[in-house]
Amino acid sequence: MKKTQYDGYQSFQYLKAGEDYKTYTLAKELGRVPAYTVDISDAEEERARRLLNEGTVISLHDHAMSIPEDTSRVIEYFSAGRIHTGYEGLSQSGLDAVFDALLDGIAIITSKMGWKWTDVIHDLGMRLSDIAHQDFVVHATTVDDIRQAKANGQLAWIANLESSTPIENEIERLEVLYGLGIRCMGIVYSEANSLGSGLREPTDGGLSVFGRQCVKRMNKIGMAIDVSHAGDQTALDTIEVSDKPVFITHAGARALWPSRRLKPDEVIEACADKGGVIGIEAAPHTTLTKEHPEHSIESYMQHFEYCVDLVGVDHAAFGPDTLFGDHVGLHHAFAEHLSIAQSHKAVDYEEVEYVKGIENPAEAFPNIVRWLVKHGYSDGDIKKAIGGNTMRVLEEVWV
Repeated sequence: MKKTQYDGYQSFQYLKAGEDYKTYTLAKELGRVPAYTVDISDAEEERARRLLNEGTVISLHDHAMSIPEDTSRVIEYFSAGRIHTGYEGLSQSGLDAVFDALLDGIAIITSKMGWKWTDVIHDLGMRLSDIAHQDFVVHATTVDDIRQAKANGQLAWIANLESSTPIENEIERLEVLYGLGIRCMGIVYSEANSLGSGLREPTDGGLSVFGRQCVKRMNKIGMAIDVSHAGDQTALDTIEVSDKPVFITHAGARALWPSRRLKPDEVIEACADKGGVIGIEAAPHTTLTKEHPEHSIESYMQHFEYCVDLVGVDHAAFGPDTLFGDHVGLHHAFAEHLSIAQSHKAVDYEEVEYVKGIENPAEAFPNIVRWLVKHGYSDGDIKKAIGGNTMRVLEEVWV
């Protein structure tokens, strides 16, 4: 694995645990579930390691946090507003950069329903305070920051939000968020907001007039746009209105699995036609397929290959949407907030305890690269998919 500057720092160790803040027994960052490694030859393993070192490896969407081992305490933990970053796990991930989606919809310090401006800002500020007290993870806001982090053996941490809901009807809050370091934001989560409709809504009226203004403002200030959770028409409108390429940071192909959480071909194609990229999602019970109804790296990579066949490898990437801890347990605790039932409506699936082969940020990309090597992808195409495509879009979108 890559050599990094990680020196063993644990979140908030600049304070006294139990005195300055309440402690929780957090899930293991490494070894929480049985390790799974894609089976390849020694020569293929050497090639995979080389590619992880040579390429710029970027996760388009993850939550690089550690949650309590006992998931019955996650609501209490999130309400306290002090989220721990999984530094040790990240040091084993092979990543050069990660788009961290923070808590946003489950930032519940002042409200049970999430998405409140004050709570989102608190969450961002607390994470940045922790990051400022160590040297391995660096807060990145430019493409050069990502390049420099890689050169230094550090990890570039990119703050993003999954929805614009916290801005309410205040367009200038986009600039406030940009000033605080947010560099990518979703138009809408599952529940409709003032910009457009989310995937849980029974009807989708598309991007609102205010939404169109926000898209243009995001283009001007250099904030990347994400339509992962947007309704189909809202996603299509956003892609059309934007002057710059748009991300689908974490989704998959609805043609392979009839979940509203995944994207139909026309949205994936529109995204690619505009120069954008789709990152394949691995949150439990999303990227399933008929051939692989039990969620694993095999079903996950089938969605990747479908998108490559549909729009080409230049428009495919990875946004695993993993975390350190029991992701399934987290979904159970926040089922209503995250619209789990609505997202998977009319889709029967077998619940798994975790996604085999891509369970957390430490496991995901090493196995993704192994899988690509095993299946005969060229060095150039692998480097594009694991980060090169994302860098290309950022160079055009960020200012």
